[in-house]
Amino acid sequence: MFDVLYQFLTERMPLTRTQFEAVQPFFLPKQLKKGELLLREGDVAKYGAFVARGCLRSYVIDNKGKEHVVQFAPENWWLADIHSIINKVPTLYFMDAIEPSDILLLDASGQQKLIEMLPGFQASFQAGRQKHTTAKDHRIIASLTATAEERYQNFLHVYPSIAQRVPQHMLASYLGITPETLSRIRKKWAAKK
Repeated sequence: MFDVLYQFLTERMPLTRTQFEAVQPFFLPKQLKKGELLLREGDVAKYGAFVARGCLRSYVIDNKGKEHVVQFAPENWWLADIHSIINKVPTLYFMDAIEPSDILLLDASGQQKLIEMLPGFQASFQAGRQKHTTAKDHRIIASLTATAEERYQNFLHVYPSIAQRVPQHMLASYLGITPETLSRIRKKWAAKK
């Protein structure tokens, strides 16, 4: 797990092996089984999770019991409810493993220590947050203006590996469409090939 994190960090900032070994203790390794919860709505989030292997998702459940996928997080992605962590308020999200996953957990104090010890970590963290915010903004705009087929096409373009890994009903939930609509779109595309 730590080798994956080391590679991820060295691609984003100058980092020696000695520096990395000094910050390693701030991370808590955890393995999740398929379907195992990392976070439950109403809990106060304590950690952000770096995905070394596998795939996680965050989602909400509406008052009718329907799941709405907010984010997928495959290898080399972070998944966290920063608002809950920083403000120590209950989260609105559920987070679980879509497939068996190896993750590294980092709490707020550990993150602060990384910022203090690794000169490039703050800039890397900010760049990641900006990228996440931009992607979220684009998704909101697409949900308001794009057709179901356009949303699916964009998802395939931006996240081609995720589309092959997640169950159809979860992908449909992320896109804001029914699994039946997604099935029709996929059949239509397959007929064109």
